[in-house]
Amino acid sequence: MRNNNWIHHASALLAIAVLGGCTTFSSDGGFATVQEAAQTHLKKEVNWLKNGDDGKAAAVQIDTLLASPLSVDDAIQIALLNNRGLQAAFAELGIAESELVQAGRLKNPGFSFSRATSGDEISIERKLIFNVLSLITIPFALEIEERRYEQAKLRAALDMLQIATETRRAYFAAVAAVELRACLDQVMQAAEASAELSRRMVRAGNWGKLHELREQVFYAEVAAQSARANQMAVSARERLTRLMGRWAGQAAFKLPARLPDLPAQPEATGDIEAKALRERLDIRMARQEIQGLARSLGLTQATRFISVLDIGYLRNSETGKPRETGYEIELQIPIFDWADARIAKAEHVYTQATHRFAETAVNARSEVRESYHAYRTAFDLARHYRDEIVPLRKRISEENLLRYNGMLISVFDLLADARAQMTSVSAYVEAVRDFWIADAELRLAMLGKSMPASGLSARAAAVPASGGEPQH
Repeated sequence: MRNNNWIHHASALLAIAVLGGCTTFSSDGGFATVQEAAQTHLKKEVNWLKNGDDGKAAAVQIDTLLASPLSVDDAIQIALLNNRGLQAAFAELGIAESELVQAGRLKNPGFSFSRATSGDEISIERKLIFNVLSLITIPFALEIEERRYEQAKLRAALDMLQIATETRRAYFAAVAAVELRACLDQVMQAAEASAELSRRMVRAGNWGKLHELREQVFYAEVAAQSARANQMAVSARERLTRLMGRWAGQAAFKLPARLPDLPAQPEATGDIEAKALRERLDIRMARQEIQGLARSLGLTQATRFISVLDIGYLRNSETGKPRETGYEIELQIPIFDWADARIAKAEHVYTQATHRFAETAVNARSEVRESYHAYRTAFDLARHYRDEIVPLRKRISEENLLRYNGMLISVFDLLADARAQMTSVSAYVEAVRDFWIADAELRLAMLGKSMPASGLSARAAAVPASGGEPQH
C-alpha cells in the first residue's frame, strides 16, 4: 500500500514536471504587438531583423524608397526597417520571453553518488534530490514573468513610436534647413549686389564712405549667417541619416525643396487627457508593473518561512546487508532570518511603484495639454505669417517696384525691401517647421512619454531683422 502511494505521488510530480516543461517560445517572439502598433498609429511596416535574409529584404525595400525624393513617410519607414538602435531594443523581447520560458521550467534534479570501502566491505549510497519549492511556485513565477513579458512588448512598441517621432522631427528640420538656406542665398545675392553697387557709387563720387561701409558690413554679416545655415543644414541631414541607419556611402538621398503646406484646419483631438490615459503605452506598462509587484508581494509573504524544500530519494547498498531504500526531506528552519526584511523590501517596492504610476498619470495629462497648446500655437503662428505678414510684405515690394519704376526711390531701397521680404519668408518657413515638429510631438504625447519641446522661438538659420537693414 505504501509503495502504491509512493508511486502515485511520484507520478503526480512527474506529470507536473512535464507540464512545466511545456512552456515554449512563441512563433513571433511577441513582435506582433509592435507590428500592430506600427499599423494602428503609423500605418507603417516594421520588421525584426534576426538574420541576413531579413536584412537583405529590408535593403531592397529601402532602395526602392530612396529611388525618388524622400517623403516624411518614406523616412519613417526606412527608420523602422533599418535603425540599429531600434533593432537592439527589439532584442529585449527575446530576453523577456526567454525568462518567461525559463520560469515555466522545473529546476533540474540533483543526483549524488558515493562509494566507500572498509576492508572487504563496500558501501554505496545513491541520492536523487528534487526541489519541491520550485514546483510549488511555478504558477506564481509564470504569472510574474508573463506580466514582465507584456511590459517588454509595450516598451518595444513605445521605442518604435519614439524612433518614428524622432525621424519625423529630423525630417522636417532637414527640409526646413534646405528651404531656409535657399532663402538666405537670395538675401546673399541681394546683399552682394548692393555692396558691389555701393563701391561703384563711391568710386563715381555719388556716395559717401559711410553708405558704402553700411552695405559692406551687411554683406559680411549675411555671409557669416550663410555659412552657419550651411552647417545647420548638414547637421540636420546627418541626424536624419543616422535615424534611418544609413552608412556614409548610403547617405545619398534627395530631400524636397520645401516643407509641406499647413493643413486647412488644426486637428481637433476631443478630450485629449482621457484619450491619453486610455492609450498611452507608458501608463499601461506602469499598471502592469503594479499588478506584477502585487503578485510578487503575495508570493514573498507566502514563502516567508520556507526558502528551501527538497525531497530526496535514497537507495543504498552495502556488502552483506539488504539494500536500503527511502527518502529524505530537507527544510530550512527560520531561526535567524524570519524573512521580515524581504517582505518589507517587497512592500516598499510596491508602494514605490504605485507612486510612480500616479506620477506617470499626472505627467501624462500635463504633457498632452502642453503638447496640444504648443501644436495650436504653432499652427496659429504659421497661419498668421502665411495669411498676414508674407502677403503684406509682398504688397510692399510691389509698391516699391512701382515707385522705383517711377524713379521715386533708389535701387538700394529696392534691394533693402527685397531683403526684408526674404526675412519674412524665412520666418514663415521656420513657423511651418515648428508646426510640423509640434504635430509630431503631440502624436507621441498621446501614445507615450513625450519628447522635450523644441520651442517655437528656435531658429535654424537667422537672418537680419528689418530693423538691422542699412538706412539710406
